[in-house]
Amino acid sequence: MKRPLIGVIGNTRLIENRFTVQMCGETNLRAIAEVAGALPMMFAGCSTITDIGALLEAVDGILLTGGRANVHPRRFGVEANPKHEPYDERRDDLALALVEACVARGVPIFGICRGLQEMNVAYGGSLHPEIRELPGRVNHRMPRLETGEPHPDDAVVFGDRHDVRLTPGGAFAKILGCDCIRVNSLHGQGILDPGKRIVVEGVADDGTIEAIRVADAPGFALGVQWHAEFDPQRNPINRALFQAFGEAVAAKKRAA
Repeated sequence: MKRPLIGVIGNTRLIENRFTVQMCGETNLRAIAEVAGALPMMFAGCSTITDIGALLEAVDGILLTGGRANVHPRRFGVEANPKHEPYDERRDDLALALVEACVARGVPIFGICRGLQEMNVAYGGSLHPEIRELPGRVNHRMPRLETGEPHPDDAVVFGDRHDVRLTPGGAFAKILGCDCIRVNSLHGQGILDPGKRIVVEGVADDGTIEAIRVADAPGFALGVQWHAEFDPQRNPINRALFQAFGEAVAAKKRAA
């Protein structure tokens, strides 16, 4: 049997202040190829380029990656603030509709960081642009040097930083075989109010929502706030998630 094909959403970026490009991190592609056992294919995060129906006829699963841009606040009824830019409204247009289409068709979908946030907003949930500003919350953003520059050591940037308590007997606890895990943290925006079909299955020590599933989804429909794509080749938690995603995608292909 041919390897399953997983579509990986692209992010809109401007290069040299002139060229608009679509890009995604290579770690996402390697996680799919080396751990999920599938062939990754990046598609444009832009609804005027990517037709959802045609896309879902071609792929066996969808990965919604993280991204530098925040989901635009107007998607959940909040006024935008320039300090929370950049935004990627072209990706918003596509991703929010794509989430619902995947769930409706039973196409496996895995959301990471921004991807989790998109899954929540797709079902009517809201986000907070800076989780650390909420009472009792800690700074979930990328570790930085005292100068404010990003830390140069990936082992520090993507190192495990806090625990996540999982729902006993839930989808994540079954996949991971435990009720508490430790994860990395590289985000400012996070879930404020869960959407109507969003089931919270993982919460950080400070109350930040870290793992979700879509209720009554006929296929794999999970999201995590941490960057599970960074080291699934070595990290047993992230490996188990990508393997489970790969198994769901392979099953979808066999059933087609």
